[in-house]
Amino acid sequence: MFSVEVRDRIMIGHSLPDPFFGPAQHMHGATFVVDVAFFRETLTKQNVVVDIGAALDTLADVLKPLKYKNLDELPQFKGKLTTTEFLCKHVFDAMAAAAKSGALGDDGKGLAKIRVTLHETDLARAAFEGPLAG
Repeated sequence: MFSVEVRDRIMIGHSLPDPFFGPAQHMHGATFVVDVAFFRETLTKQNVVVDIGAALDTLADVLKPLKYKNLDELPQFKGKLTTTEFLCKHVFDAMAAAAKSGALGDDGKGLAKIRVTLHETDLARAAFEGPLAG
């Protein structure tokens, strides 16, 4: 399977109010490096997986509402534990919707799957990967 991966980053603030998270229960900041990989069984007629420029622009658009925000204050996250894993799925859902809507160009509609990885540090990361059906 062929793949192309693009990268961006976000700085956010949030808390994880559950005893499970120890000191991270309290407000803290995080800087995530965000990688999105696009997969395709066969290359397009232009011999690409997806337009890299469109992928970079789309990722920037998806991340913009989160950059420099306190996630605890955003209505879509009210009552949610915004863990790294949770945020991976949030970004995945937005990127999948963008691919299906044509934001990545016509080639984005033929992707087999997408993987979103958020790097918390150079030592820890989380990911969500899923197929893009029809």
